Amino acid sequence: MRLRNKVALITGAAKGIGFATAKRFAEEGAKVMLADLNEAAVMDAVGQLKHAEPYVLDVTDRASIQRAVDDIIAKHHRIDILINNAGITQDARLVKMTEVQFDAVIDVNLKGVFNCTQLVVPHMLEAKKGAIVNASSVVGIYGNFGQTNYSATKFGVIGFTKTWAREFGQKGIRVNAVCPGFIATEMVKAMPENILQSIEQRSWMARLGTPEEMANVYLFLASDEASYVNGVTIEASGGISL
Repeated sequence: MRLRNKVALITGAAKGIGFATAKRFAEEGAKVMLADLNEAAVMDAVGQLKHAEPYVLDVTDRASIQRAVDDIIAKHHRIDILINNAGITQDARLVKMTEVQFDAVIDVNLKGVFNCTQLVVPHMLEAKKGAIVNASSVVGIYGNFGQTNYSATKFGVIGFTKTWAREFGQKGIRVNAVCPGFIATEMVKAMPENILQSIEQRSWMARLGTPEEMANVYLFLASDEASYVNGVTIEASGGISL
């Protein structure tokens, strides 16, 4: 088991890639702390897993993050892995995007990653080890029509990743990012059918990715198999950018 007895905190863990990652980590022996804003969904998710604990957490609310971190440390004495997965979209072309839409996505997708990492990393520094994996996106590399706010946050997360890899690498903490392509989550499958077909046609693999495929990438980066991997951004998109 690649994550035996590791304590992993995963945000946005109730559904989609977050839940698939929690499930995969649990299968590999981790104690998984599922954090999500949706209390009913996170309780349901925890009920499907072994060695899982629920945390109702808002990544824009530092007090709720601190309570969760304090509770995990009190129970388990450490956090070995942080998966910054929580994210939202509020798409619109620039000329129609409202400040509310822009600010909401910035607060969750960018400030939320800052908040969670800043409150967890002191415990990793004390332990002199840890693995942090940040969820970016192919949109954070190439941009995308109608996603000014989302693209900005995912570009920003890559910047976080490279900066923190420099700051914490010598202290035993690795920081990496994953850039999924279009994955068959509820958020993506809610897109119009013609858009989904267009995405599949653009992919050299002629399909959407699955949350489970992304979970395997997170697993590698969080495990000791990636012990010399630091500051990288892995695109897992089925080659859509080729």
